Amino acid sequence: MKRRAPGWRKATRLGLLVGVLLALYALAVAKHDERARIREQPVALTPGCADKLTRYGLAAGATYVSPYALARTGRANVRRGYSEEDVRAIQRGCNIIDDLQGQLAADPARERWNATRFVRGTHTSCDHCHQGIGDKQTADGVPQTGSLSLAASWVMADMYDQFTGILLPYELRQMQCYINSSNGFKPNIADDLIRDVTAYSRFLAAALDLRFGVRYPEQGIDEVTASSTLKRGDDYVRGGALFREKCARCHGPQGLGTVVDGKVRFPAVAGPNAFNLQSRNNFSFVSTILPGFICRNMPLGEEGSLSNQDCRDVAFYVSNLPRPAGDKQGPLAALWQQLMMRVMPPLIRSIESWQRPGETVGNGT
Repeated sequence: MKRRAPGWRKATRLGLLVGVLLALYALAVAKHDERARIREQPVALTPGCADKLTRYGLAAGATYVSPYALARTGRANVRRGYSEEDVRAIQRGCNIIDDLQGQLAADPARERWNATRFVRGTHTSCDHCHQGIGDKQTADGVPQTGSLSLAASWVMADMYDQFTGILLPYELRQMQCYINSSNGFKPNIADDLIRDVTAYSRFLAAALDLRFGVRYPEQGIDEVTASSTLKRGDDYVRGGALFREKCARCHGPQGLGTVVDGKVRFPAVAGPNAFNLQSRNNFSFVSTILPGFICRNMPLGEEGSLSNQDCRDVAFYVSNLPRPAGDKQGPLAALWQQLMMRVMPPLIRSIESWQRPGETVGNGT
């Protein structure tokens, strides 16, 4: 049998390589076209977004006047309006904040087609921290202090970070939420997901008539430090008792969240579906955001009823519950946390069943 020349084999390999690259290119072009088609489709809003965007008068047009600002100040502040494409981006951004997992969407694959692939914590949503779909207000319609308002965050778009010491663009701050608060993966900074949430945040700032560069009390969380308490120490046992009294009815006795009919009613603060140890929600010596968040926003409907010491004790207890390790904490920490998340919930359920026989012990879901 006649042997083929070495040059022919090289040409065959090169042809196969070119064929594979062309196939990948064609696949990428098809995905890009699909994404463009989806972005041109009308957006099915969640009930919360439908109410909020209607109340703020979102519509395509040459100019925009905020009904909210007009009602509060009596002045019509005319701004540049929004195109049809802008409106769809704002609507998608609102949906992402209200329902990151797509649990309220009629067609999650279509309406959240690029969101859930970045999250592993299946009991998390942006609205769990940025409450009120990013714009939490009091009963009188006033933005609530310390509510992590997206609008107030946007007008301080590039914010100095006290932990890392660097200037964080608004888009990078969103990416950190996916990595830590949802224990997931980092989207590309130019991803549609990031652009849509940015568009929604900008619209909220316009609707609330916030001014760029001004720091508003609803922007972040007023942290509760040890020096702001009388005891100046954190009590795990007292925090556990307070958690069972004030928090367990929503977050579950072990903090695993509450899921009804496959939809998350209240987020997990422990276990595999919660934020990870690297999140700023995790209470530590340098991060006292969590007790501040608890004092300002918890228990739901009873905000402000806990003292600074209560908030620190609950935060200390919650932060010692098992949850995923962050990607910078090494394999041993990750292995230990995985072991604790598997062992602790059934162990605690067994102990509670033994202590209170005949009483139903929930698993938080």
